[in-house]
Amino acid sequence: MNDKREHWGTKIGFILSSAGAAVGLGAIWKFPYMTGMNGGGAFFFLFILFTVLIGLPLLIAEFIIGRGAQKEAVSAYQKLAPKSLWSYIGHWGVVGAFILMSFYSVVGGWVLIYSIMSVPGLVITDNADYGQLFAEITSSPLLTVAGLALFVSLNALVISAGVKNGIERYSKVLMPLLFIFLIVIVCRSLTFEGAMEGLRFFLQPDFSKLNGDNTLNALGHAFFSLAVGISVMVTYSSYLQKDASLGKSAISVSLMNIFVSFLAGLAIFPVVFAFDLEPTEGPSLLFIVLPEAFAQMPFGEVFLSLFLFLFLFAVLTSSFSMLEIVTSAVTEKVRYSRKTVAWLAGLIVFIAGIPAALSSNVLADFTLFRRTVFDVSDFLVSNIMLPMGCLFIALFVGFRMNRDLVYQEFHLGSKVSDIVYKFWFQIIRWLAPLIIILVFLYSLGILYD
Repeated sequence: MNDKREHWGTKIGFILSSAGAAVGLGAIWKFPYMTGMNGGGAFFFLFILFTVLIGLPLLIAEFIIGRGAQKEAVSAYQKLAPKSLWSYIGHWGVVGAFILMSFYSVVGGWVLIYSIMSVPGLVITDNADYGQLFAEITSSPLLTVAGLALFVSLNALVISAGVKNGIERYSKVLMPLLFIFLIVIVCRSLTFEGAMEGLRFFLQPDFSKLNGDNTLNALGHAFFSLAVGISVMVTYSSYLQKDASLGKSAISVSLMNIFVSFLAGLAIFPVVFAFDLEPTEGPSLLFIVLPEAFAQMPFGEVFLSLFLFLFLFAVLTSSFSMLEIVTSAVTEKVRYSRKTVAWLAGLIVFIAGIPAALSSNVLADFTLFRRTVFDVSDFLVSNIMLPMGCLFIALFVGFRMNRDLVYQEFHLGSKVSDIVYKFWFQIIRWLAPLIIILVFLYSLGILYD
């Protein structure tokens, strides 16, 4: 067993790393197309509301579990609730993170290959057919598996270096770069004729477009976008010193997530409307629609390359957390070094991800429950493991965890009033579980609009 416990070097390092875990495919890829498909500004308003009311309290709950136990996900629950079913919540999170990492890395590989090809002068030209290019990447077994291998290797390289010298070090570089690149893209997007129409769509709520369907979509995306539910934040907060305020840290992470989503919307919707594109394009918005728009503008190749690389940075900082929860859980139980475990975990993730990588080509006709391997993995994690994990965590903190420890961790490092604590605790105990159950039933098709 590894008895030497690492810690974050700085508070800002923890915040940036935690924000990086939350800001990934959700904020840069999924948020814009979900906003486009679910009513624009009204969806964005609900996303902010639910992030503050539900996502933030859940994030604080995970922080309390991790720092309260000073253990990674598996050992934390075993320490706080020994010899009970509650102690298996950590195992649930590790399995969920592993499955998520296996297919998330496939998309990461696509982004990596696409980003490399976007470098001016390499592959993409002014008259490129981006739909065909993306199809060529995803339909090639060699490119998809190579992208998967390279993406997982980058993660293993960072995780093997440790918390302070790996995750924190790279997050403190990649996260500021992400903000800078996003702001550059936003400044360019707002200069187009017709950009104001995109701004109105994104920032002017039309509540007449809301229904039960897109309301629950906003709710689900709110707590999924904060990386809560698979105990990633339990592991991250276990490396945090006792003088840090968990509430302030959680608020900082939540605000960063909202801000990046806001910037992503400002970067994308003005371009979409300026070039008479459809905001409801769905998942293809980032890989096909936007590149075609960038191709029509002066220096479009440069801005496209910047946009794709900032997307790559976001995907990487998010994936670090997934491999870290697996690596830390194994390192805690064995005598092997973190470096050995990280690369071994990376190898297993790569092997597990191959069927998902081949789902868009040679295994396209192979289905389980009428879904490809990739889609099955996505459905299992997004629709079952994440909401159930959120429910388990809320109930654990609300009913099982030592109340004195919860109170102590909530107040450490800050002078927050008992009224705020009681309000947060009631949300965790009653409101959050009710909302999560509603989302879970809806995601399974049991609850309809």
